[in-house]
Amino acid sequence: MIGNKTVVYTSGTFDMLHINHLKMIEYARALGDILIVGVNTDELVATYKSIPIIPFEERIALMKAIKGPDIVIPQHSLDHKDKVEKLHFDIFVVGDDWVGKYDYLKGMGVDVVYFPYGKGISSSSLKKKIYNNYKKLQDKANSHLPIEALTEN
Repeated sequence: MIGNKTVVYTSGTFDMLHINHLKMIEYARALGDILIVGVNTDELVATYKSIPIIPFEERIALMKAIKGPDIVIPQHSLDHKDKVEKLHFDIFVVGDDWVGKYDYLKGMGVDVVYFPYGKGISSSSLKKKIYNNYKKLQDKANSHLPIEALTEN
């Protein structure tokens, strides 16, 4: 808490910004007075999954441009102990695909909320869909069909 204001922190990769990202940010915004959003650096993301498609500089610019966050910062670590001490946040919101990972923050007086991320859309599912569609087009092109066949579904 800063003054009498409740500080909420949320973070993520925010690659290929989509509706579930926006829903989580909107939810986090509603929980407090100040919303700080951490955007994972490319180097951090590379330690636990594939490198984002959208470069860090663009992802952080997108976060700064949307309605909701008061402050947007780079996130270099998934360990949030130092951020609790420096930013004095009261609530941490993260997708429920991380359930249990941040329970240690409760011992520091932080309420941890695992946001029900929702089914269907994720950056990983979008990447897979793009790859699969590309692969189908590539397979059609490699089959040497006439150009009309390449545009058919």
